[in-house]
This record gives sequence, structure tokens and C-alpha cells, in this order.
Amino acid sequence: MIAGFPRAFANGFQNWQPFFLETQAGASRLSGFRHAGFLEACALMFVAYTGYGRIATLGEEIHEPKRNIPIAIINTLAASMVLYLAVSIVAIGSSDVNVFSEATLQHAAPLEVVARKFGFPGVSLLVAIGAVTAMLGVLLNLILGLSRVSLAMGRHGDMPSILSRLGKSNSTPYASVILVGSIIAAITLIGNVKSTWSFSAFTVLIYYAITNLSAIQLTDEERLYPRFIPWCGLLSCLFLAFWVEPSIWIIGILVIAIGLLWQHFAQRKKGTG
Repeated sequence: MIAGFPRAFANGFQNWQPFFLETQAGASRLSGFRHAGFLEACALMFVAYTGYGRIATLGEEIHEPKRNIPIAIINTLAASMVLYLAVSIVAIGSSDVNVFSEATLQHAAPLEVVARKFGFPGVSLLVAIGAVTAMLGVLLNLILGLSRVSLAMGRHGDMPSILSRLGKSNSTPYASVILVGSIIAAITLIGNVKSTWSFSAFTVLIYYAITNLSAIQLTDEERLYPRFIPWCGLLSCLFLAFWVEPSIWIIGILVIAIGLLWQHFAQRKKGTG
């Protein structure tokens, strides 16, 4: 990022024009809408901010969690936003918005392509290594979080009970880890970064929509913030979820429907058993 600052501001702000590109035909569900690509990008970008949720899982290990967890989450979001803005400003400013747009369509790692033009040897390689390392961190984070969700669902009968099995130490849900790891590995084998990321964006947005819906159900004594905040979160998550590729959210809805059917019959069997 530092290596690209001189090139980013060499031509002033010319490289940021036009600020909104015309959406290509067929690229979005509403290809005629000028800002459709921007809204799709917002949906995809949402995944990059979801790591803050792991802070909340440490509630039992933090001093004064009711006070410190919200502060930590807000600080994390602010720091992430500043970092992402700095990277985007340098990437677009040093390459021209049209060039960067083409790079995102033709290459899996557009930032690495842009870094080649900085004139500093080894910067593009460093960016590539950083991208791979960051993606591995995301995948490990997904395995850690989703495997524990699968464990809880297995215990409650919302998923097969085998997922509730623990290892010899009685602390690691090995069955859930294997399942989640296998699913993530299968998705990555698709070879299409955008499709993989779009599916992640849709599922995460629906996940957080459900989280906001749960927050709405809290009583006035239990809640920390006004009820309109989770309402805004619920509506915005549902709104953005359907700006990803249509094939992605159609598959996502089918998966949700299958899950609801499984839960219905599993609970019915449990009640009659």
C-alpha cells in the first residue's frame, strides 16, 4: 500500500473517474440499474467485516464484557474500514478505475496485477503472499465458527446427531470440523473466486439477518441499544443478500428450504419418539 501511494496521487483524482461504472448487461439481476454493481460489491464486501463476531465469543474471558465487547467491536470495524479504504484508494488511484475494473474481471488477484506497476521489486509477490495468508485465515475462521454452530445444531436435533460427537479430549467437535472443512474444500475446488465469495456473502448476510431478528426479540431489560438498530441490520442484510448473482441466492434459498424441512421432520420425529 505504501509503495503505491506516489503513483496513486501522481495524476490527481483523474483515475477515480467515473465514480460509478455502467453495469454490464447480464452482470446483475437488474442490469439496467446504474448502481447495481455497487450494491453487489457492498454485499460481497460484507464478508470482509464479519471477523468482529469472534470477539463476542470471548465473553467469558473478558473483563466487563458488557462494556468492553461493544467497544472492541466498534474499534475493530473502524480500523478495518480505514485499512480497506486505504487499499482501495491506492489500488484504483494507481491504475485507473477502468483498468482496475478489467483486472477484477480477468484475474483472480487484481491487487497483485496492480502492484506490478508500482516499480518496486518484490511488491507484487508480497501482495500475493499476503492475499493467500489472509484467505487461509478466513477459511480457518470459518471452520472454527461454523463447526461450533454445527455442534450446537447437532445437539438440538437440527442436524444429524453425529455432528455433536467430541474427540477424546471432550473439547473438539471433530465430526463437525471434518464436515465443515470438507464443504469449504469442495466450494474452493469450483475454481471461481467470485462464485465462492458470492455464496459466502449470501450465507453470511442471511446469518446476520437472523442474528438481528433474534436481537429484536430481546426484552427492554436485556437489550443494550434501541430496537431500531437491529431492525436496520435485519432490513439491510436482507436487502444486500439478493444483490449477489441470481444463481447463488437461488441455490442459497434451496439450501435453507432443505434445512427447514430437515428441522421440521427431525423435531417431529423427536416429539413422537
